[in-house]
Amino acid sequence: MHETLRLGHVFGVRVGVNWTVLVIFSLILVGLSTVQFPLLFEGISPAVAWTAGTVAAVVFFASLLAHELAHAIVARRNGLTVDGVVLWLFGGVALLRGEAPNPEADLRIAGVGPLVSFVIGVGFTTLALALGGTDAGVVVGVLGWLGLINIVLAVFNLVPAAPLDGGRILRALLWRARGDRTRAAVAAARAGRAFGFILVGFGLVQVLLLPGLGGIWLALIGWFLTTAARQEEEQALVQDQLGGLRVADLMTPTPVTVPPDVTIAAVVEDFVMRTRYSAFPVVDDRGRLTGLITLNRMRSLNAEQRRATYVSDVACERDEIVVAGPDESVTAVLPRLANSPDGRAVVVDEGRVIGILSPTDISRMLQLSDLWRPAAGGAR
Repeated sequence: MHETLRLGHVFGVRVGVNWTVLVIFSLILVGLSTVQFPLLFEGISPAVAWTAGTVAAVVFFASLLAHELAHAIVARRNGLTVDGVVLWLFGGVALLRGEAPNPEADLRIAGVGPLVSFVIGVGFTTLALALGGTDAGVVVGVLGWLGLINIVLAVFNLVPAAPLDGGRILRALLWRARGDRTRAAVAAARAGRAFGFILVGFGLVQVLLLPGLGGIWLALIGWFLTTAARQEEEQALVQDQLGGLRVADLMTPTPVTVPPDVTIAAVVEDFVMRTRYSAFPVVDDRGRLTGLITLNRMRSLNAEQRRATYVSDVACERDEIVVAGPDESVTAVLPRLANSPDGRAVVVDEGRVIGILSPTDISRMLQLSDLWRPAAGGAR
């Protein structure tokens, strides 16, 4: 999930939001301000209702951020590199490099998110109960809603179905019991697909029987879970096939690089038409990586625009690029490739660009896995 807007860093973790956050934020804000709070508090003015709804929606997303930051911080303490946290339509995601080193670490990373949500929910609920006998009616309503929604979030996330946190917990437990992470991940992902189909079914039934958006929303969540679970299963199987391989084993070496201060037309004429490559790292006059330009980005411009547009204007920026080392495990890079806008990793060694790892490189190796895997097993 790509960030649309970067908010900064919290506890050293990069925080961003995807534009889809506006959708769920708007739904929550409008629902609380025009339906729920006016029903709970008769005679409440529209200004107070909208203020309360805005506060509740903002604090709710702060709670989601705390949930994901907890995953990120615990992952970092267990030896994983954290690329950041992104909030989006269905909540949030912590972008982690690689996998937990053992089932215990996997369990800690997965379990801390629901724990934080539950603690936050209990805290807000306790405050609401403490103020229940006062005249702070709307404040109690906001606190009560925040308490309930965070507890519901914690419970929902504990459902043993990937990609929910409960699915991660199930994976960790099965991994510990069976000693096979791949089989555990596949089982958790299949549980996630089954749970997603159940939610889709309930959502469609609700659409048929009851008016409103509730059924549609439930079906969308189920569809997302089903899709994400299928991707997790595929990723687990791919990681198993690529186990033991380094980035240097798969990358395309010695890529053609381009400077940032030439036009796209010049790149097409001097590089694209004379090589077989579809992606070109952008380096400055000191040889430092500053970006990545691909055929897709160049094709988005017409002929006139290509003559007037410089590489630096359309290239993927440095902090958006997946950068990998030649000795890094391929399986550790795969999750980062999934979150890359151009789907490629630039391989850098001691500051020099030495290769590119693309989905094509990985697909080819998977097709040849029956040939190389026995040899790799004997060599390593």
